[in-house]
Order: sequence, then structure tokens, then C-alpha cells
Amino acid sequence: MNSLRLARFITIRYTPNMNESLQRVRFSIGAKLILIISIIVLISLGSITALVSWLVRADLQIAAEEKNFEANRRSAMEAESTFRNIRAHSEALIRIITFSGKESALARESAEFFFAQNPQVAAVFFSAGQTEELLTNRRFFESQGIDISLAQVYRDNERTVLRRAAAGETVLLNAAPHFTVSMLAVFFPAQIGGITAGGVATSGVAVLFSPNDLNDTFGFGTNQSWLLNDAGDVLVHADSELVLAGVNMEERSFTRYVRNSPARNAQSMYTDEAGTRYFGAFTKLNTGGATVITGIEYDKVFEGLAATTRRNIYLTVVVLAVSVLLIWFYAKTISVPLKGLAAAARTIEGGSFDLELKPKGSDEIGILTASFKHMCTALGIFGKFTNRDIAVRAMRGEIKPGGLPKHATVFFSDIRSFTELSETFTKTFGDDASDRIVHWLNEYFTCMVECVEKTNGVVDKFIGDAVMAHWGTAYTAGSPQKDAYNCIASALMMRKALHELNKKRKPNDPGSPPIRIGCGINTGVVTAGQIGSDLRMEYTAIGDPVNLASRIEALNKPLGTDILISEDTWNMVKDHFITEEMPSVSVKGKEKPVRIFAVVAAKGAEKGPQTIAEVRTLLGINAPDISGVDLNSDEVKYKIGGKE
Repeated sequence: MNSLRLARFITIRYTPNMNESLQRVRFSIGAKLILIISIIVLISLGSITALVSWLVRADLQIAAEEKNFEANRRSAMEAESTFRNIRAHSEALIRIITFSGKESALARESAEFFFAQNPQVAAVFFSAGQTEELLTNRRFFESQGIDISLAQVYRDNERTVLRRAAAGETVLLNAAPHFTVSMLAVFFPAQIGGITAGGVATSGVAVLFSPNDLNDTFGFGTNQSWLLNDAGDVLVHADSELVLAGVNMEERSFTRYVRNSPARNAQSMYTDEAGTRYFGAFTKLNTGGATVITGIEYDKVFEGLAATTRRNIYLTVVVLAVSVLLIWFYAKTISVPLKGLAAAARTIEGGSFDLELKPKGSDEIGILTASFKHMCTALGIFGKFTNRDIAVRAMRGEIKPGGLPKHATVFFSDIRSFTELSETFTKTFGDDASDRIVHWLNEYFTCMVECVEKTNGVVDKFIGDAVMAHWGTAYTAGSPQKDAYNCIASALMMRKALHELNKKRKPNDPGSPPIRIGCGINTGVVTAGQIGSDLRMEYTAIGDPVNLASRIEALNKPLGTDILISEDTWNMVKDHFITEEMPSVSVKGKEKPVRIFAVVAAKGAEKGPQTIAEVRTLLGINAPDISGVDLNSDEVKYKIGGKE
């Protein structure tokens, strides 16, 4: 669809000169292709037809199917053995811990021995009644560079699955998206102790482990195997990107065939969504409804036969020699420019319009190259007046017209005393003041925008000296918590960048005065989308969370802070940043006072301020007397401490 739109744009843009351009074509590409194809067909049709009749495919197909089925059987046995061993070893460990006491020396030694013998296991956690236990393999997490606390977060997120396991269900899940490395989670029931009125209590057990051994087995040779759980999620695959991305194959044609098949194992030929044919074999496992699927590309089976065909084609070399030379000569005149245009199209699709294209020749490709060059220039100019990333995503069809609810974090910043600074520019530079102000602001905005884009945010607009941005709208880091974290990280980057920028300024320079800003951040459900008229639209976010973020930003000046966040944002990031609570604020339209917090720094940062007092010292902000500040002097929208 995007290609069609681009083609229509080019046609409309250059239609007035098209007839004139066609007159300059000396020898069209169509004529070249007709000449080349005619020569090849006339000379080689008889020989190729005879060679095709000699191809014998039946024996090769039977051998390929047998090999593929055997590879599937081995992969299934390896997977079953892995799950069975992990389950048995884990149950043995948990029984020791349960009966000896988790604090006992035997329990600790058993856990150490278990992880030493099973280095691929990252963590084991289980629940027995109201008791929960989490055992982690610290060496595994350190070797993979993973935060060990993610294991506890994963356990908390999957409590429902753990309860299902305790109820007698075995569940396999792909944990790779959570840990950003290949990781499987197997949940299963186990009778590990605890006597109830009905007998031995069943507990839910979960084991997190790396499937690297399975990856080696599944991706061996030309036969590729992959493991799916009962929901169609890819658990093991030679292409690790599919596992890390949490790809689901439930809707793929062969997966549906496997699900509907009453057979435990079988083989069939199928065509994937890209049109490539495969021999596919499957085996349904006894563990958690998982299925091992093995496939080999149809064309690879007959590569040897193709080689034989090529040797036979050498017989016609003398006849086709002249044709090959012509094809080579003319292919160069077509393929090289087309490859350049294809690379240029990919670059444009990626959002970069600064291309060096040099038209060669006066045929259709030369005209198309010149058109591409003009289009790149126009798009480059256009991109400076819009948010380039949003424009590119809209061009790809990733952003549709209309609004959608998004759990986003909204950011506003404003330059302190901008009006006074503007008046100083005017008094000092007169007619040159406007140009100097714009240069001064552009330098500031460049630093701020860079901080936003580095943290996956979207710059919505510049409102005079103010910046509006949001995270979790056009694209997200994966969760509202991560988006909120990125927003505050961006604000801290702005603080540092602005501090460094101010240090480079000359003292008392009226043309480049130091800049102080206030940032307001709030998290909530906003309406995000392309908003505007039929003639002009922009991607923006609207809603009460946006208004509150703007109002919070205005509180920085009376409170003597530079970064303020709402309680909703604080709840998501309080474990990652040092904050100090400010007096609660009653805002018009809100029934309850709004709690706000000043951001000091990221937790664990070795350098930088550790209290709001140190922040004020760093930025040269005088500590205000909150009780003596009249926050209602400009606009009565809030009150502090319950007093207007």
C-alpha cells in the first residue's frame, strides 16, 4: 500500500513533464528485455524442456520425508527428556528443602549442588499453601548480565499460572521477552509435602531455565525444529529473534493443521505465509500440550538435483554463450541502478532523506532516479517541519487516523523567566533580537529533543519556549512502568545536558544567558492520535492527564524544584528514583488533593545530588519558604497544604 501511495505521489508530482521525458528515452528498458528474453527462449527452450523431463523426484522426496520425520522424532525425545529431567531434579530439590527446612544447611547445600549440576536452570520457585519460596542461580544471572530481581518480578506476574500448576495443570511459557534472553518457564504440580485433610498437598512449582541445549539440537543441519506451547507461542527456535520477540504461531496454517490433527505425530507438505513450500513433521509431547515441529525447505531437498541440472545445462553453453553475454551487459544497465533505488527506498522508509543520487542515462531508470532525488529533497524539507518518526510511521501505515486510549506519561517543560529574558534580548540587540532569541532557543531545543528521542519518547510540539512530549503513545518500551521510567530518565538527562550547556556560556553574556527549566510529569490514560483538519494534522495526546502535567510543571517555580511528578507517576517509578514529597496540591477539577514529588536522582547513581537541597545548590535555586509563597497570585487552580 505504501509503495502504491508513493508511486501515485510521484506520478502526480511529475506528470506535467512526463511526455517531455519520454521523448528523451533512446532505447527503453522494455525493448531491452524483449530482445534478451526472445533470444534466451528461442535458443534454450528445447534444451531446458528436455532436461526437465529427466528429473526424477520421487526417491528424493521419500528420503527427505524420512529424514525430516526422524529429525522431528529426535527433537521431540530431546525436549521430553529435558522437561522430565528438570522436573525430576527440581522435585527432588524441593522435597529436600521442604522436609529439612529452607534455612537448614542441608537445604542450602542441596540448592548449591542442584544449580552446579544444572547450570542452565536460572530459578526455581514454588508455593505450598501460604508458603512461597524462590531459589535463584546467581551465577546464571551474572553470566547472562541479567538483573536477578527480574526472577521475583516474573514470579509475581505469573502467580495465576502457578495456581493453575498447583491445581494439577502443566504449563509451558516463553519467558524470553521478560528476561531479554532465551528462557523457558515450566509450571507443574508436585506433591512435595504438607499434609492436608485429603492427603499430601499438591504444590505449584515453576522452573526457569535456558533452552540453549535444545536450540543446538533443534537447529541442526537443514532440518529446523521449533517448539510451541499449547497457546502457539514459540518456545524454542533456531532464530532467537522469534523467541525474544514472543512470536505466536497459532494462526499459521501448519500450526492449525497440527492442532486439528487427531494424530500424535505425522508429516505433511505445507506452504508458509511467504509462499515457501516445506516438508513439515510434528510430534505432540506429553508435557503441557507442547508440540515439536520440524521442517525442511522444499527447494533445499532438490538442491542436488538442481546441481545435476546445471551440469546438463553446460551442454548448451556454446549455444547460449552469446545470450549470456547480452544478458550480463544489459543486466548491469538495469540491476545496478535498481539496487541503488531499492537501497534509497529502504533509507527513505527508515526516515532518512539525505541521499546522494546521481542519475545515469536517459532511459526510464534515469528518469526515476532523478525523480527520487527531487522527492528526497522535498521530504527532507518536509521532515524538518513535522515529527519525522511519526511521519514515517504514518507513511508505513503503523499509525492510523483517529484516536486511541493510551496509558502514557506526559511531559511539559518551560524556561524560567523567559519573558524577562526576551525583554533583555530586545533591549540589548534591538532589531537583531529575534534572530538571536531563535538561535538561543534552537540550541536549547536541540539538547532537549535529543534527550527525549534517546529514551524512546515523542516530541509533541514546541509551545513558545515550552516543550511537550510523551512516552507510551506512538510507541512504547513495553509497559506503562517502563515508559514512565524513560520519561523521568529523559528529564534527568535534560538536567545534566542543560547544566553542561550553561557551564559553557560566558558569564553575563546577554546573547546567551543561562537557562533554567521546570519539568512537570504525569501518567494516565490519554487519547492519542492524529488530530486536526483535512488539510493539516498532527500526532498529539489530549485528556485530563495532559492538563495535570502542565499544571504540575507550573509548580516548580514556587516550590524551588526543576522536576516534579504526580503520584500516579511516582507509584510506577518510586523504586528506581530518589524523590522527595512536596506539599499536596488541590487542583481545580480534582476532588482530592494531588500528591506531587520532586525528583532528585536515579537510585544507585554514584555522582550527583542525593537530596532536593543538593539539587537546588547544583542548579542555583534558592530554597523557598513554602508557607510564605502565594501560589494563587497568577491563577487560582490549586492550594497547598489544604489552604488557598
